[in-house]
This record gives sequence, structure tokens and C-alpha cells, in this order.
Amino acid sequence: MAWFDDIGPILFYVAVFGLVFSGTGLFVGAFIPFITGDSLVFAAGLVAAAHSDVINIYVMVIGVGLAAWLGDQVGYTLGRHYGRPYLDKRQGKWIKMGIEKSELFYLRYGWWSIVVARFIPWARVIVPALAGIGRMNYYKFFSANLVGALLWGCGLTLAGYFTYSIPWVRPIVYVIAAVVIVLSLIAGVKTWRENRQV
Repeated sequence: MAWFDDIGPILFYVAVFGLVFSGTGLFVGAFIPFITGDSLVFAAGLVAAAHSDVINIYVMVIGVGLAAWLGDQVGYTLGRHYGRPYLDKRQGKWIKMGIEKSELFYLRYGWWSIVVARFIPWARVIVPALAGIGRMNYYKFFSANLVGALLWGCGLTLAGYFTYSIPWVRPIVYVIAAVVIVLSLIAGVKTWRENRQV
């Protein structure tokens, strides 16, 4: 299995970066927010710390930040060039509810909505597209997206990485990662069920 030792870290990078990007860029986060969101990024930092000999934290942090930034850029571009018809054709109850919440969120917080939306599953998916639909100034969106990607993508990855330095965390790193993911899964399912009833 020597080949896996060489290719395994690369597959890990590709999987994490791909899921972070597709969570907003390809709207995958609308259907599986718990797999493409905070838990994934935090757990990636934990795993990088636990396997620092094969997974480079600098590569992970830069890659997650870049994937997060690119994902929102693609979401903004799709919103600007294809607009609401694109979303309307693909919306179920959850996406419809997400659009309504995101519109209100965007109207209330403007530039900051792009930054804060990173930390809210439904907003992370829809707000960039709504910014494009609303023709938000590109440079304002660019700067807000950059700040959001740094705080969310880079910040949460580093939070997971440095959490590993806490002595009692090391022996149970995978348990913590699993708990974070399971809690995110429960929250995602709960949100989906609540929105189905609306």
C-alpha cells in the first residue's frame, strides 16, 4: 500500500477543496450543507494536525481559502449572468425558503452579508448568487468574498489545526471530528425537515 501513502494526502486535498468549492460554486451546499460546511473545514484542520508528516497545513489553509473564494465567485457569476430563472427552475421547498431568508439577510446587511453568510449554511449557498442577481458592485463583492474566505475557510481550518495542540484532544482527535460532523448532520437534517413543513 505504499502507493496509497503517496496518493492518499493528494486525494484528501482534492476531496476537501472540491467539496468546499462545490458547496457554493455548484450549489451542492443547498442539498448537503453539513458535508460542505463548517464541520468539514474544521475536521480537515484536525486531520492535518494529526498527520502533519503527510498533510501540509499551509497547503490545506491556502487551498480551502482559495476554494471558498472561487466557489462564491462562481455563485456570483451564475447569479449575475443567469439570474433568478436559473434558481427558480432548480428550487425545492428548502431552496425557496433559503432564497427568501437570504434576500432579507442581504437587504439588511449588504456588504457584511457576504462575509457573515459564510457561517450560515443556507446563506453561504444563496447569498453570492443573490448578490449577482442584484448586480452588487463587483469590487465590493470581491473584497467581501475575500474577507469571508479568509475568516471562514482559513480561520476554521486553523482553528481545527490548533485545537489538536490541546493535550487531551490528541488521543480523541477522530472522535471530536466525528462528533462535529454528526452534530452538523443532525442540524442539517433538522433544518431540512423544518423547511419541508413550511
